[in-house]
Amino acid sequence: MLIPAPHDPQGAARVEMLGFSKRFGALQALDEVSLTVEAGSFHALLGENGAGKSTLVKSLIGFYRADTGTVLVDEREREIASPRDAAALGIGMIFQHFTVVPGMTVAENLALAGRDLSPVIAWKAERERLAEFMRTAPFPLDLNARVAGLAAGEKQKLEILKALYTRRRFLVLDEPTSVLTPLEADEVLGQMKALCRAGQLTVLIITHKFREVFGFCDAVTVLRKGRRTGAAKVADTHRDALAGWMMGVEPGETIAPPAAPAPAAVPGTPRLAIQGLCVAGNEGLLAIDGLTLQVQPGEIVGVAGVSGNGQRELVAALTGARPIAGGSLAVDGRPYVPTRRAMTAMQVRSLPEEPLHNACVGHLSVGENLALRNFDRAPLRRGMFLSGAALKAQALAGIAAFKVKTPGPAAPIQTLSGGNVQRAVLARELGAVNDAPARLLIVANPCFGLDFQATAEIHARLRAARDAGTGVLLVSEDLDELLALASRLVVLSHGHVALECPTAQADISAIGRAMAGDLKDAA
Repeated sequence: MLIPAPHDPQGAARVEMLGFSKRFGALQALDEVSLTVEAGSFHALLGENGAGKSTLVKSLIGFYRADTGTVLVDEREREIASPRDAAALGIGMIFQHFTVVPGMTVAENLALAGRDLSPVIAWKAERERLAEFMRTAPFPLDLNARVAGLAAGEKQKLEILKALYTRRRFLVLDEPTSVLTPLEADEVLGQMKALCRAGQLTVLIITHKFREVFGFCDAVTVLRKGRRTGAAKVADTHRDALAGWMMGVEPGETIAPPAAPAPAAVPGTPRLAIQGLCVAGNEGLLAIDGLTLQVQPGEIVGVAGVSGNGQRELVAALTGARPIAGGSLAVDGRPYVPTRRAMTAMQVRSLPEEPLHNACVGHLSVGENLALRNFDRAPLRRGMFLSGAALKAQALAGIAAFKVKTPGPAAPIQTLSGGNVQRAVLARELGAVNDAPARLLIVANPCFGLDFQATAEIHARLRAARDAGTGVLLVSEDLDELLALASRLVVLSHGHVALECPTAQADISAIGRAMAGDLKDAA
């Protein structure tokens, strides 16, 4: 019998998840995953992006309803159908992105977190409770401080304080140190570890950093492609074993790419030369810090790394969507400042992630989106007017060349499937509707969410561009994709190059360690 009884507010909770499976359409996100987190432990959950980590913990807190699976809290089977049910059992989650209200004070945010908040707050009594709580809190904050004025580290501390103030006994931390400096990360995780040792809290932390696993965690579970591939006490395992579980290979195994990439390009004038590049992130810290990288003509260079290590900022800086804080860029030996005019003149093209949102205007037609690169030039522009006939002819040529499935060039591009949006953007960027082919192509996660056929077509287009002499910088969170396409692999960690090697010599354990921030050992 499932027991919905309220939780005991005292002491850390023990949680077991047994046989969890979850499918989203054709995607099997979880496949019979089981996980046990002992009371008072600090437990790490590892895995590449897309391994199923977030789906698993969101199923635990009732954000998703798993297709199969049983939850036991303190050895009693419980039903968790919503986050409210999880909260009633003392289970909470700190999400990767802040949920605090910037316009409110620290005190107001803490009061708002209370699930039994009344319509009218008795502020005198509430502030007395808050003051008493802050006297023993692991991260004392000024109750009168407005959240908008807090630093990123202080906002993360406030997120944790909200959970502690509402008496959570089991806390899921989703990449809690992604916006923290190393010193702040050590402080936050150290305080959480102390609460675990005191028996007040149990922590399940989603992380990609081996430093955090071996510095703070008692046990670790690894997921890969929706399945549990390994679990151990931290004291009984090592970095190579974890990297092997994450990558699906034995430690030290060197694998051959699924499809042999082209030989490394002959050295010469680089198609793209990045020297000492610095790019600021959303929180003001450097997301890319002194990056130096080259891409030769006829070469695909793959950029790997866990999401949030500077890949998005790198692509944004190279395409003009984010300002450059330092360093220099050059294309074919000439200084490159990424503007629309410069990209046209230097034949630089891009395929950003989520192209419907980042490379298209959704309500415009397929034909109009295919014209975004050359709408202001002949043959589309005739005097002050846009030639409808030329636009249609260009669109039909691009649709045919790249096999875009659409009712016609007048259909809004937002009505197309993801794969067909990708095909349309590639038609525009790879020269099917331009005067000259691309010399440099910047690509980010080109096959995310696409089916097998669409993925195969996109990969074929990238190889064809490479074979025609285009230099391709391919940023992807899919390591298999990088190994299949790139002749050279670069791993980014905290905005730095943690590892660089020819793909044919890729050591999966070293790649895994580099992705986890183990810079010294991975080099």
